[in-house]
Amino acid sequence: MRKLGMIGGTSWNSTALYYNHINRMVARQLGGLSSARMVIESLDLAPYAAAQQRGDVEEAERHIIAAGLTLVAGGAEAILIGSNTTHKYAPAVEDATKLPVLHIADATIAQLKKDGRRKIALLGTRFTMTEDFARERYEAAGFELMPIAPDWITTVDRIIFNELAKGDVRRESQRAFKTLFTELVRQRADAVVLACTELVLAIDAKANILPVYDTTEIHARAAVEWMLANEARAAA
Repeated sequence: MRKLGMIGGTSWNSTALYYNHINRMVARQLGGLSSARMVIESLDLAPYAAAQQRGDVEEAERHIIAAGLTLVAGGAEAILIGSNTTHKYAPAVEDATKLPVLHIADATIAQLKKDGRRKIALLGTRFTMTEDFARERYEAAGFELMPIAPDWITTVDRIIFNELAKGDVRRESQRAFKTLFTELVRQRADAVVLACTELVLAIDAKANILPVYDTTEIHARAAVEWMLANEARAAA
């Protein structure tokens, strides 16, 4: 089994989801006492998030590169970044570590294409919803991104940083997402991509009025496929 390095702590709540998903999938595929070979560098979110909020891209990038280099020292053979927003620094991490980054958008795009989706709503932090690092990857793959009104961008971003990243799931925020989904249905969206790894805490991906793509689970599944690729080849 290949050894996976994970940059986590952005936030720790989604990191816990990743760890759970990955180990359950490995155990299901290999059986017995099998579990995932992983090394995790869990960041203190506070200084990293503060750098993001004030627009200090260089400082934020330094946090992520340092985490990646720690994973290299721990014997990682590839890197998973447990955050959609933090994939802004994926190219810098690859350059610094010389390891492949298993990209969250690529795994999600593959699943969307498999399911024949075309018009998608990308929900995440304001960085993910408005900046090119995420949007361009989906658009280059042929998807039409549904417009998200500025007030909704502000609301979703606030819920993520003020609530979900702290593990605080509020009923009123869950109701707000249901209202947003109703608007997206009116816009004829094919699917909603939860392009923030905490959003699944407040949105039921399996019981909604639109198909919902949980990037946390999709990314974890892609990571396990990478980790077990040698076993799969040996079995063949």
